[in-house]
Amino acid sequence: MIFATVGTQLPFPRLIDALAALAPDLGEPVVAQAGPGEAARPGLDLRESLTPDAFSDLFRAARVVVAHAGIGTVLSARRFGKPLVVLPRRHGLGEHRNDHQSATARQLQGLPGIYVAWEVPDLAALLRQGDLEPARDGRSPSHQALLARLRDFVG
Repeated sequence: MIFATVGTQLPFPRLIDALAALAPDLGEPVVAQAGPGEAARPGLDLRESLTPDAFSDLFRAARVVVAHAGIGTVLSARRFGKPLVVLPRRHGLGEHRNDHQSATARQLQGLPGIYVAWEVPDLAALLRQGDLEPARDGRSPSHQALLARLRDFVG
């Protein structure tokens, strides 16, 4: 199952439309927390909102999670050990008040288990991969190096 979440502040029709177009060819259910005002779309199990327990249950059950580039979702992907594909909201498309999600996605790119779809076609390619690495709560090499230097200094 693919679980998609757009967060709690704004709808994200570009992401939901892309998933609706892809759903018939993905061969697995797609459940999406889509926010208020999203019309039903064939092939998607749309939910306006979710309780915290329902959100956690869907996250646990998902093969992969698809979302906007929100930090809460990144933390949840790490907590539950799920691959995360982010499609950043873009200010130029009227999807957010600025481009902070693109900045966030640039920082996330290359982290284990987090995949950035810069454009909708990237989303399709990533979702068709069967071997996406799960996100994990690992420390970056720079963090590890800092800890080693501090140990040496205190030492």
